[in-house]
Amino acid sequence: MPVGNHLPHGETAHGGSLKRELGERHIRLMALGACIGVGLFLGSAKAIEMAGPAIMLSYILGGLAILVIMRALGEMAVHNPVAGSFSRYAQDYLGPLAGFLTGWNYWFLWLVTCVAEITAVAVYMGIWFPDVPRWIWALAALISMGSINLIAVKAFGEFEFWFALIKIVTIIAMVIGGVGIIAFGFGNDGVALGISNLWAHGGFMPNGVTGVLMSLQMVMFAYLGVEMIGLTAGEAKNPQKTIPDAIGSVFWRILLFYVGALFVILSIYPWNEIGTQGSPFVMTFERLGIKTAAGIINFVVITAALSSCNGGIFSTGRMLYSLAQNGQAPAGFAKTSNGVPRRALLLSIFALLIGVLLNYLVPEKVFVWVTSIATFGAIWTWVMILLAQLKFRKGLSASERAGLKYKMWLYPVSSYFALAFLVLVVGLMAYFPDTRVALYVGPAFLVLLTVLFYVFKLQPTGETQGAVRSAT
Repeated sequence: MPVGNHLPHGETAHGGSLKRELGERHIRLMALGACIGVGLFLGSAKAIEMAGPAIMLSYILGGLAILVIMRALGEMAVHNPVAGSFSRYAQDYLGPLAGFLTGWNYWFLWLVTCVAEITAVAVYMGIWFPDVPRWIWALAALISMGSINLIAVKAFGEFEFWFALIKIVTIIAMVIGGVGIIAFGFGNDGVALGISNLWAHGGFMPNGVTGVLMSLQMVMFAYLGVEMIGLTAGEAKNPQKTIPDAIGSVFWRILLFYVGALFVILSIYPWNEIGTQGSPFVMTFERLGIKTAAGIINFVVITAALSSCNGGIFSTGRMLYSLAQNGQAPAGFAKTSNGVPRRALLLSIFALLIGVLLNYLVPEKVFVWVTSIATFGAIWTWVMILLAQLKFRKGLSASERAGLKYKMWLYPVSSYFALAFLVLVVGLMAYFPDTRVALYVGPAFLVLLTVLFYVFKLQPTGETQGAVRSAT
């Protein structure tokens, strides 16, 4: 048995192992697909309402913070690619309680997020089948995505690859078509539309700085999921190459897919009309003469939601598997079958049935509640990644620091900038009544976890305890 908590590939603390079956194309598309979820298709109209055209600044600012966070995670994941990723790093550098809270918080975060995603599937399927109750579509989405995850990690990777490809092609087509409308007058009798809508309706920042700040919670929810790249490290065929490649291109993808899409939409339509006449994506395609645009975009949004749900079930299963390896969840969840932690996945799928129940009981309120709670959970995860990376660096000798294969830029200033930004977002969530619910549910869950940790003495098992750098 090697020193510390690093088991050779093919061994785990309790028997069973994950398989390295995720190739470069899977992880590249997962990294890209993780950035494009329901937050863009369903949440962007609400964010635009708050900030106007200045919403682009919110996405750029949030994107810079995410880039720093991902770079911090990448530095640790390339140095030591393990299942559980940031939960394991939090445990090794910040202590067992930090690892326990981060792991279970992330499990809970993705449960909540998957509820948002299956809710979105139910809403958009309702457009085609208005007489079918929402909860039926939510249940169907959960069963289908759960089944894919239970088959094999390669099945998950393939579905995620194609789901991501559908979203990417759609947004690129919309951006190219939109540029045609703006610059060449496509769909506008050959009269170039220009970009005057960016400032013609109350200015570029019609609601002032307050509007931009108010939108940050919704913007950060849209970015939730990019850290999933770190969780793939334990099942990537070549993590030293694929993880840096995927992380390195995150910011440029954010610029193209979020800022590019919003630039086009806000140039074509007055910001204060977006969301009042249906999806801006549908309106743009219809303007280009595509009569079936509504059906196409509805299909794309449904696949985006299913993609995020697929990734969320993957994440909850791997995190529970890692917690079980550390002795911080029942040992049975560390068992695998054909390289898949099926027991861990089944518990997560069973817990998600609560989301189906919520769609039955309070269908109108589900999305607002869960986006706020999920954003708090994501911020906790991102803070733990940054703090673990700061501690990781401090524990290295000068020669070890020089030998790092993938380094954080502008260390430690960049890490402190990202931490300050995340604290600001939490403060804003507390300030605005609509998002305050997250600061009741999120901290209450962390307090409950802390009590359980001490009552049940959930310290890591002896064979998994140790520092990450002892493996190298």
